[in-house]
Amino acid sequence: MSLTIKEKASLYAAYMPFIQGGGLFVPTPKPYNLGDEVFLLLTLLDEPTKYTVTGKVVWITPPGAQGSRSQGIGVQFSNNEFGVAAKNKIEGILGGHLQANRSTHTM
Repeated sequence: MSLTIKEKASLYAAYMPFIQGGGLFVPTPKPYNLGDEVFLLLTLLDEPTKYTVTGKVVWITPPGAQGSRSQGIGVQFSNNEFGVAAKNKIEGILGGHLQANRSTHTM
């Protein structure tokens, strides 16, 4: 699946730093189960680089979730060079924003 995040605020809302190895919330109406393996083609902000990341589903927000949360899945990055590269890039972009106490797609 392809995911393009164009704004830093959207990246903050999607990133899941509390997941070991990092992860992203991916809005999708497609049904998944916990533990399903997924492949992401990730584009961040205005970067020309696309990150190919494999991972597994560790979070599910069903349709009609409380608090008007978007339907989708949380994907934990695999512990390989691609997952580590994506995590490092995202945390580099977000920097000090990681400590902010703003609402996200998951928590």
